[in-house]
Amino acid sequence: MRDIYLYEDSDVLKNLLNIKDKTLLDEAEADYVTYRLKEIAMCPLPGDYDYAHLLKMHQYIFQDIYEWAGKQRKLNIYKEEPVLGGLSVDYSDLFDIPKDSERVLSEMRDKAWKSMDKHEAAIQFSDSLAKLWRVHPFREGNTRTTVTFCCQYADAVGLNPNRELFEDNAQYVRTALVAYNAVFDDLGNKSKPEYLIKIVEDSITRDKW
Repeated sequence: MRDIYLYEDSDVLKNLLNIKDKTLLDEAEADYVTYRLKEIAMCPLPGDYDYAHLLKMHQYIFQDIYEWAGKQRKLNIYKEEPVLGGLSVDYSDLFDIPKDSERVLSEMRDKAWKSMDKHEAAIQFSDSLAKLWRVHPFREGNTRTTVTFCCQYADAVGLNPNRELFEDNAQYVRTALVAYNAVFDDLGNKSKPEYLIKIVEDSITRDKW
């Protein structure tokens, strides 16, 4: 199936800037996204931490780059991951995205965050973050949107994560999310959650527990 998000005969995503060179698009995207993420860090994006709020977050972050910012993807995703020996995470089917997102977010909102110690909070936050990321609602920008969204929620419940730790270790975070979600129907559970839990626990700065 042809990827409707790409320019014809190209691996470059269609974009509002009409850039058709992948390196130039990556650079432009990084500049615009960094600016929007700083805005969100200074002024949180209001919402109820539901699926609609997640869509709104993606729209805000990528509004300068993609016409489909804030809209869920229209195709299924398969990404070969070196850390998984070329296999892909089993992302949500496109028709299950709203249901899967709402389930994870409902579970996240219902957790008793204020009664947890730091290690338990890190475990529970990592689980919510990883499960939401596995849904992969968007054609592009899932990691940045999911991490930003969950960090804003963590601020709201008093965990006060150090966002710079995630930003400065973006590749580690994505690899940790992949490793967390290494669960396969045929190969079984190969998940390694400890990498994500470690950086999440290191990021939590709440003083009183």
